[in-house]
Amino acid sequence: MFESLSAKLQKITSAMRGKARVTEQDIKDMMREIRMALLEADVNYSVVKSFVSEMTEKCKNADIEGSFTPGQQIVKIVHESLVELLGSGEEKIAVNPSGFTVVILYGLQGAGKTTTAVKLAKLLKADGKKPMVVSVDVHRPAAAEQLKVLADSISIPCYIDPQEKDAVKIAKDAIEKAKYMLCNFLIVDTAGRTVVDDEMMDELKLINNAVKPDEKLLVVDAMIGQEAVNVATAFEESIGMNGFIMTKMDGDARGGAALSIRKMTGKPIKYICVGEKIDAIETFYPNRMADRILGMGDVLSLIEKASQNIDEDAAKASLEKMMSNQYSLDDLLSQFEQMKNMGSMKDLVNMLPGVAGKVSDDQLEGSDGVIDRNMAIIRSMTKRERKNPGILNASRRKRIAAGSGTTVQDVNQLIRQYEQTAKMMKQFSKGGFKLPKGMGGFPGGKFPGMGGGFGRKGRFF
Repeated sequence: MFESLSAKLQKITSAMRGKARVTEQDIKDMMREIRMALLEADVNYSVVKSFVSEMTEKCKNADIEGSFTPGQQIVKIVHESLVELLGSGEEKIAVNPSGFTVVILYGLQGAGKTTTAVKLAKLLKADGKKPMVVSVDVHRPAAAEQLKVLADSISIPCYIDPQEKDAVKIAKDAIEKAKYMLCNFLIVDTAGRTVVDDEMMDELKLINNAVKPDEKLLVVDAMIGQEAVNVATAFEESIGMNGFIMTKMDGDARGGAALSIRKMTGKPIKYICVGEKIDAIETFYPNRMADRILGMGDVLSLIEKASQNIDEDAAKASLEKMMSNQYSLDDLLSQFEQMKNMGSMKDLVNMLPGVAGKVSDDQLEGSDGVIDRNMAIIRSMTKRERKNPGILNASRRKRIAAGSGTTVQDVNQLIRQYEQTAKMMKQFSKGGFKLPKGMGGFPGGKFPGMGGGFGRKGRFF
């Protein structure tokens, strides 16, 4: 969602980074560009004004560190200021010392509370917790059913009572049920409205008094821009809150909500949702988000994605096969599947330092499709063909192409890439590693086994 802002800020900081001497006019020009970029990103005007003012003073009074040029020092200040705007650091969810924690989710209708409740439950489960989710939305019957379906899909305990019309009673019953099942977290999904009104707030106050939540989180749709600040202010004044979960951060919103809400309310963003899938939720780290916005990559998040989605035993077995010349197309298929689990190629590329922000959407166009295509090709082969690609004659390749909905040329390209990867691993195992022709690295060369890379016009093929 920060694509436009990120592109502008990266252009501004790149121009500044190489300067051996920075004048007061340089700083003034840069701040004007940053001010315009933030306003175009729909950041609250008062936030922009104070942010630029504070950053200007820091730049003017900066002492140049020995390892930095003046231009690099200014970029460092921009980065630190952006981190400060987004938050001081990771804000962990509050945990009740008794061993039973209640988290309540508020928000307007359509913000994604129901899906977010299950996403948060899955995140807690992955961290060794035992969560239960409950819907106290008595106004929209489908909401409770939706929560149940989503929770069942990932084996999370869920309590609903579609026949009960008293939200407070459902909440109390859910607490008893969760404790009976020895759950240590209860996530309460409340009802939303299209606008903030007294009736909604009165109901939420009654539920709060009944469950006494340890954590009150407002689920905010990042797509609504500056209106998010008004919504947050209304909830804070009526019932109070501990922080936010920003949803739809993968959308095409300009980012103003995320950059304004922390400064305007003083409450931290604790989680962000970056897609529709149940696992598309991340702990919010201000420094990592600032890195992404300024094109510095996000290696730590990339490592976390890999550790969560890559089967360590399978990866180790695949590496051993590579080194012992037993690498098969089944192993390549397994790698494709794990790569898909990590997310889109666009998301992964934007986490790479030195590459983030420098590879355009046009260049990455079709990259995920290449992986899907190659997976379809391998799945159209027999077990014998996957184990021994050398037997793939013309008639077999024609059959595989027809079965996978691709062309013979696509099949040939995949086999060539597979053979190059196998050859590269063979050379590596003998200590004479040398990249085969066409495997010149990323970007500019081929992706091992993907059958694609960046051509002369910058497009992925």
